Amino acid sequence: MPDADLSAAAVAHAPLREDALLRVEGLVKHFPLTQGIVFKKTVGQVRAVDGVSFTLASGETLGLVGESGCGKSTVSKLLMALEKPTAGRVFYKGQDVTDLKGKDLRRLRRNIQIIFQDPYSSLNPRMTVGDIVSEPWDIHADVVAPKDRNRRTRELLERVGLNPDFVNRYPHQFSGGQRQRIGIARALALQPEIIICDEPVSALDVSVQAQVVNLLEELQDEFGLAYIFIAHDLSVVRHISDRVAVMYLGAVVEVGTEDDIYEKTAHPYTQALLSAVPVLDPRARQLKQRIMLTGDVPSPANPPSGCRFRTRCWKAQDICVTEPPELVERGQGHPVACHFAESVQIVTSTEATPVD
Repeated sequence: MPDADLSAAAVAHAPLREDALLRVEGLVKHFPLTQGIVFKKTVGQVRAVDGVSFTLASGETLGLVGESGCGKSTVSKLLMALEKPTAGRVFYKGQDVTDLKGKDLRRLRRNIQIIFQDPYSSLNPRMTVGDIVSEPWDIHADVVAPKDRNRRTRELLERVGLNPDFVNRYPHQFSGGQRQRIGIARALALQPEIIICDEPVSALDVSVQAQVVNLLEELQDEFGLAYIFIAHDLSVVRHISDRVAVMYLGAVVEVGTEDDIYEKTAHPYTQALLSAVPVLDPRARQLKQRIMLTGDVPSPANPPSGCRFRTRCWKAQDICVTEPPELVERGQGHPVACHFAESVQIVTSTEATPVD
């Protein structure tokens, strides 16, 4: 069973807007740990997501960051109803969509699309690019009339920067960046309001990453899209996001605007993440202090009591062992889940020291 107290606390203290396009309240996902082959016995639970709450406004980009295994991708699967939550609710335009099935679920997925992390495995190698982009219209036939599908497919390919004459080519004939553009075109096919970008540039070269991020920003301005941008690269998230939520071991530990997170970061974990961002300016690099975390990330099957970050935190005290910190505003101007939150400015790669 989920930790009801944890879920309730997350809902009560997260800054949730009632008029938001998407509202997530106390989202929980626990995966059972089993033993045995024939007679399986549940011996524990992996607490992949444990009380995550946030809102997304129309036309906004929410960056969701954290190291591998913190639950970011599980959140995306829960929002797409690819996984059923253990607890918590998801509201789209004020309607509870957590338990939707059948036609109602298909209608929701028309408005919430996803761009996957791996551009190589997310495209069917046996289908042409034209068939991949137009396949959503087989399920939602009312979006584009059959006689117009070829024209719309070519228009989508051209809009994402691909030659429309490539409709009869197969995915193996494209580079990684081109394949990701095909995935973006497929996500646009149903004219959604929300696109979940699940680390869409992490598998691409740095130069291609910039091109794809710029394309996403152009499409957002053109179509009024709202993004949930999942990543572990803080520099990419800063470039594209209006607000940023930082996750650690299944929970959000800090959330705020770009300036809140990058200029007034208050949670020790966020400070450690920012300190690891490479600094290009030599003089700024001399001023930067790297925060080295000790120990390993605890297992989500057995998270620490109290604050989940306390086993690696240099600020941890006795209260951190017994009392989980709530995600509330503590004088820094944005919510932070830390008993000893203190705003700090970390030198990052986007900052440069002026030359005399």
